[in-house]
Amino acid sequence: MQYKILVSYIVLFCMLPFGVKADDGYRLWLKYEKVNNTALLNTYRQTFQSYKVGTKSPIINAATSELTRGLKGLLGSDIKETSAGTEGTLLIGTPQNAPFIKSLKLDKQLKTLGNEGFLIQTVTVKGKKCTVIAANKDAGLLYGVFHLLKLVQTHQSVANLSVVSAPKLDVRLLNHWDNLDGTIERGYAGKSIWKWDELPQTVDSRYTDYARANASIGINGTVLNNVNSNPKILTEEYLSKVKALADVFRPYGLKVYLSVSFSAPITIGGLKTADPLDAGVKDWWKKKADEIYKQIPDFGGFLVKANSEGQPGPQDYKRTHADGANMLAEAVKPHNGIIMWRAFVYNSNPTVDRTLQAYDSFKPFDGKFNDNVIVQIKNGPIDFQPREPFSPLFGAMPNTSLMMEFQVTQEYLGFSKHLVFLSTLFEEVLQSDTYAKGKGSTVSNVLQGNYTTGRLTGMAGVSNIGNSRNWCGYTFGQANWYALGRMAWNPDQSSEAIAGDWLKMTFSNEKEFVDPVKKMLMESRENTVDYMTPLGLNHIMAYNTHNGPGPWVDTAAQPNWKSTYYHNASAEGIGFDRSSTGSNAVAQYFPPVRDTYNNIEACPENLLLWFHNVKWTYKTKSGRSLWDELCQHYYAGVEGVRAMQKTWEGAKSHVDAETYADVMEMLKLHEEEAVIWRNSCVLYFQTFSKMPIPAGLEAPDKPLSYYKTLELKYP
Repeated sequence: MQYKILVSYIVLFCMLPFGVKADDGYRLWLKYEKVNNTALLNTYRQTFQSYKVGTKSPIINAATSELTRGLKGLLGSDIKETSAGTEGTLLIGTPQNAPFIKSLKLDKQLKTLGNEGFLIQTVTVKGKKCTVIAANKDAGLLYGVFHLLKLVQTHQSVANLSVVSAPKLDVRLLNHWDNLDGTIERGYAGKSIWKWDELPQTVDSRYTDYARANASIGINGTVLNNVNSNPKILTEEYLSKVKALADVFRPYGLKVYLSVSFSAPITIGGLKTADPLDAGVKDWWKKKADEIYKQIPDFGGFLVKANSEGQPGPQDYKRTHADGANMLAEAVKPHNGIIMWRAFVYNSNPTVDRTLQAYDSFKPFDGKFNDNVIVQIKNGPIDFQPREPFSPLFGAMPNTSLMMEFQVTQEYLGFSKHLVFLSTLFEEVLQSDTYAKGKGSTVSNVLQGNYTTGRLTGMAGVSNIGNSRNWCGYTFGQANWYALGRMAWNPDQSSEAIAGDWLKMTFSNEKEFVDPVKKMLMESRENTVDYMTPLGLNHIMAYNTHNGPGPWVDTAAQPNWKSTYYHNASAEGIGFDRSSTGSNAVAQYFPPVRDTYNNIEACPENLLLWFHNVKWTYKTKSGRSLWDELCQHYYAGVEGVRAMQKTWEGAKSHVDAETYADVMEMLKLHEEEAVIWRNSCVLYFQTFSKMPIPAGLEAPDKPLSYYKTLELKYP
């Protein structure tokens, strides 16, 4: 048996590309592999020989620990702390905790960087070159260290550095939809990483690595539990567990937040009501907040899902969303806490277009929310679909703090089975122009507070993390976690730059690898839209599981959960009429956007069926009929997945054999499911169009009846 194991290891080793070690993905983008470019390596070694740091603190200790860990791996040699300012020294500190930083007189540069920004500069001290990482607060130094390590990881020049960076958004979060029993709602990478049964006595070392990873991309907060909250999270038993996590996260600038149930005063408090205007309810929440902050002084605050999909809320008592949010805001305000109140609300009324309901529910209360409330809005008006127009609430509430909610877990995008780089989705939404204050009023600018009087800004991403060894269930799923952090730090960052950095840090700096695989990433989301929901189709997935196609779904717990509600396919045509002659959802947008969406000829074709019911024979911009154009997109999506396989084949010599094989296996599964999506939708919609599949496209190999009974497996 031992001989067989030895032979297996030898075979595996021989399969690896020369110099490439097998990797299990646990280290994410923080692998810190030794620089393989000799000239660069020598330059880095000369530049970073030692470091000098100001007064120590838990955050500075975390920063210097990461620095020494990272540079030891990247340079293959230790970097030591020194008390002298010599050539090749890294100077790290704030003007307050390091006299040698104060002496550099960087006050003007630091003035605009706030509490989390940093600068990295090459300076000359007493005739000798040094590299400075300076900030106003320790958190900025931590982010600066991670940025410096990224420069080395991505083989950037460090000869004459002049980097100035500060987050454009204040609150940058992961939202975990993790349940107290260890399951994760819409999680596809195993069970929760929070081991509630072991906490607080046993604290897993993985929690530190989680905090490190988030700090490396600028994420400064984490919501530990599902928005469909179990009230037990607020009990003394669980708060001691939350405290244990907060203690681990604190040195990495990561605050803890909790999702709370609005009815907690009843379910765990013994009250008879949760009416937000009731004095007893107010007092209960105030005391609960005091209890939490006594254990966790830097606790971030609460995230609330209320009066949505059966969750309790203020409307149960004929109160408003503002009433509910403000009551909780008053409870946490003495502790500098915030309330994130989700705008994801809709009812089951089939006569009211679901896309209208969040806007109609929140627009009337603009300016009514307390200044420590931030309204958290999903990127589109429905629910994390492969493509949606931006939510009209962005720009429509100038007197309210607003934050973005993206989904990183791929609930509607093939779970952790499909390779979909979501950064391009994020960028598309963020760069959409709301015209709230004329041209240039992008969603990004709205989020940054440029067109609101609200004092808070933020972005959250619904996490794709589980206890899978590689965190996300799929190596390429890590890119979406990484992209979320980068976009939250700077919503105007390009997806192409993010993709390039992630590939270099995760796999290889070789141009022959990076260029084609980056192109693959950049095209991946459009491929997915094509084989799932082209031309503005949406919400046609399998019922409940959301795993695979289900355009035929016509039975559901409520009308606006049915696929047929959204696509409205008939013998005449397909699509949801949201123009001025339909539900008039276009009216929720500012005039230039409204007018574009309202006009079938001007409407972007990638949203055509979102806003219009279109005849099958309608002539599209390509000159093809709508039916032929729809088919071409479905087939192009599958071909795109097949092209990704060819790209990955070309990357074989740049990655280890195990990673190569794992990704290729997933890409083959991806192709199988893309074909299922394509065939299911084309065959189903053909029953209405009665038109042939265009010549030259491969005919589906099974009848529609087969696909209707098919159930796709979970990852």
